[in-house]
Amino acid sequence: MPASSVAAIPAAPSSRAADHFAARLALETDCADVHDALLGGAADFVLLDVRGPNAYARGHVPGALNLPHREITPERMAAWPGATLFVVYCAGPHCNGADRAALRLAQHGRPVKLMLGGMTGWADEGFPFAEGAEPGTLQVSSAA
Repeated sequence: MPASSVAAIPAAPSSRAADHFAARLALETDCADVHDALLGGAADFVLLDVRGPNAYARGHVPGALNLPHREITPERMAAWPGATLFVVYCAGPHCNGADRAALRLAQHGRPVKLMLGGMTGWADEGFPFAEGAEPGTLQVSSAA
């Protein structure tokens, strides 16, 4: 019986796979991990919404600061210590604004990760959005 199209190309050796996936995780995070860090007060990163201010005002991840990718400059980044980890996102998989922002941050020597899925991923997880020009926060609602 011929191999399936899945198995036709052999899997990489485990050590190579471990290196590959560790490298991906060094560059990416997901919406659930960002949500949990923000909700638990353990956000050891700055979350940047890199879309334009109008899109940000219509809805954004609570706690995210708005810094459009075109405005990421050494002068703007001087507001944060050099070792600050930035997590960037944009509209979703159809948008490359977060990739552009991550590239700019990396070119300025800043640690950066991409939040996979962006706004689309956040919505898919069922997480709440904030509106307006201010970052807002994730609020824990208590059961009455």
